[in-house]
Amino acid sequence: MRVFIAEKPELGRAIADAIGGGQKDGGCIRCGSDVVTWCFGHLLELTDPEDHDPTAKQWAMERLPLRWPIEHKPMKDKADQIKLIKRLVGQADTVVHAGDPDDEGQLLVDEVLEYVGNTAPVQRILINDNNTKVVRRALDNLRDNREFHGLYQSALARSVADQHYGYNLTRAYTLAGRAAGADHVLSVGRVQTPILGLVVRRDRAHEGHASHVYYDLGATFAGEGGEFAARYRPGDDAPVDDKGRVIDQEFAQRVAQAIEGQPANVVNAKTEDKQTPPPLPYNLLNLQADASRKFGFSPDKTLKTTQALRERHRLITYNRSDCEYLSDEQHADAPGVLDAIANTAPVLGGAAKAADPSLKSRAYNSANVSAHHAIIPTQTSGDLEKLSEDEAKLYQLIARQFIAQHFPPEQYRQTTLDLEVAGHAFRVTAKVITSPGWKKLYKRDTDNEEVHGDGEDDDSAANLEWVTADTPLTCQGATVAEKQTQPPKRYTMAALLKDLARVAKYVTDERVKKLLLAKDQEKRGEHGGIGTPATRSAIIEALMKRGFLEEKGKKVQSTKLGREFHDLLPASATAPDMTALWHEQQEQIRQGTMTLEQFIDGVAAHVAGEIERIKAEGVQIEAASGPECPECGEGVLRRRKGSKGHFWGCNRYPECKATRPDKGGKPQMTKPKSGSQAQVSDIPCPECGEPLVRRRSKGGKGHWWGCSGFPKCAARFADRRGKPQLENAKEKQDG
Repeated sequence: MRVFIAEKPELGRAIADAIGGGQKDGGCIRCGSDVVTWCFGHLLELTDPEDHDPTAKQWAMERLPLRWPIEHKPMKDKADQIKLIKRLVGQADTVVHAGDPDDEGQLLVDEVLEYVGNTAPVQRILINDNNTKVVRRALDNLRDNREFHGLYQSALARSVADQHYGYNLTRAYTLAGRAAGADHVLSVGRVQTPILGLVVRRDRAHEGHASHVYYDLGATFAGEGGEFAARYRPGDDAPVDDKGRVIDQEFAQRVAQAIEGQPANVVNAKTEDKQTPPPLPYNLLNLQADASRKFGFSPDKTLKTTQALRERHRLITYNRSDCEYLSDEQHADAPGVLDAIANTAPVLGGAAKAADPSLKSRAYNSANVSAHHAIIPTQTSGDLEKLSEDEAKLYQLIARQFIAQHFPPEQYRQTTLDLEVAGHAFRVTAKVITSPGWKKLYKRDTDNEEVHGDGEDDDSAANLEWVTADTPLTCQGATVAEKQTQPPKRYTMAALLKDLARVAKYVTDERVKKLLLAKDQEKRGEHGGIGTPATRSAIIEALMKRGFLEEKGKKVQSTKLGREFHDLLPASATAPDMTALWHEQQEQIRQGTMTLEQFIDGVAAHVAGEIERIKAEGVQIEAASGPECPECGEGVLRRRKGSKGHFWGCNRYPECKATRPDKGGKPQMTKPKSGSQAQVSDIPCPECGEPLVRRRSKGGKGHWWGCSGFPKCAARFADRRGKPQLENAKEKQDG
């Protein structure tokens, strides 16, 4: 018997469909002598220090650094699927590993096989498209899973190192901060602290910008065919800044006076037929950026809304993809997808019907598809009226981007003129649209720079094809405009997300920059980035919840606390260099020239050295102030903002989990009587992490538990002797 273990249920169903004859049997599908089962994303998580030593729950500097064995444990409510897989694997002659074809997919299934004690031979199937033809072809090309052992070890090394680094340095900085009077958990992570560093540096560059004046020189030229404007191109003798802008007013005025009324020679006149292809379909990063720009959605909101579009409504494909391309085989599905869009969203019906499914844009390229293809609509029809407002907005955004793949390119003629007048050079570029093609779909999306550009390249919209090398021209006049240099713009959420995919451009160490770029060489759309499209949103959300970042209007800025914390950390923690250096060593693990243990020992040595520095030097951070905690007597209560408003909590959290309601900006020091109102607990919701609330049932008989994040999170749990019954709660499957 062959047992296939897919990464997600939908992949499992695709494999069963390709094999044929499948019969559902609980958490698996039986296809003759083959059985297909699946994970729900990660079924296991790394054990915590307290799983091996209960005293490790207590945060104490003298206990650091912590070391504990590399072991796994089942995630909440996923134990049943682990038991099923263990039973099936025990009966298997051969196991087929069907994780996604990337390092995380390799880790996800290999860790399960190791946990359940598999002894059967393991084959590997590589599938990046659930199209039946693609899956059948993959079934004919199974490989020995031992070929991928290095990939598994490399991914496991990163996971273990992230945990070791985060656990130890978060505790060390938090404890040192508390010794100095601080009141926050100072959370450190390989990805989150460089994200904080990126925002802090941008804010300081914006605030510390020393503006200077420069001069923009333009001239008007005329001939028998009309007149047009062109811009000055400074020569080698021109006084310019580092961006080629003239900084001497007298020089600019002399040039203006010298050229006025003088004949101009056309040094070069070139007209070309050009075209612009449609923007590629969305990956999660670009979708989050566009949803932030257009609708003000947070990255996390976009992720959760698309999760509902995929899982509840079946209207879009895998929503956490980092890929912008589609397989060649998917082109045959275009008519069905376009019909589904027209049926689901009548507002796009005209565009969907005007699309030509026979057109094959650059998006259809199997060679560029990684573990997943781009996010597109499925061939399932729905009803836009039955979607939430947010779901409808994102569906239409995704659908429009797919429709654009089946419109012709924008066609235009571009004329570039290089002029010489009185020894000075000028240039103008003019663009004349001959056919808008796909751009007619984006006519109202005026602030979309990917579609419309920033307007800086084209100096004229006039047709300048009448100008040739022999055309006599005269400079009618020149103007000198005084301008001020502008500071780097503060981040918007969209700009921050885009930058996280290309942080290598900010790295000055050439070796580190090359390592970051090499890390993403097989990922189209990623250019030396940190994090993944799916994790970045959660990390940004966490940085905001911890008070390190905040949104002011449409800007993402660092807070006073965020800057204080940033300044406590060594440069190695706030720069993306560590991701690059770890990647280099992970490549060595993949190739077998370094072991997982050697890598972890190196990380442990780095962490130990940093902890010794913290112990010796301490940290300088603003001391906490507030009412004394009524429960532990050691900490102070600080006012915090939760999803349901403000409350007060002890600054010694998590050692002390005391909370008090907020009453007019002050803590209500006496606890409410039992049953008089909902009781906010210190137990996190397993679905979103917000505190759970114990509520009295209608009629006054019994209690139940709900999420304090309602209505954003509608999780509910039964009450069992004053505690929420979590072990059998149905958890969202994040696939």
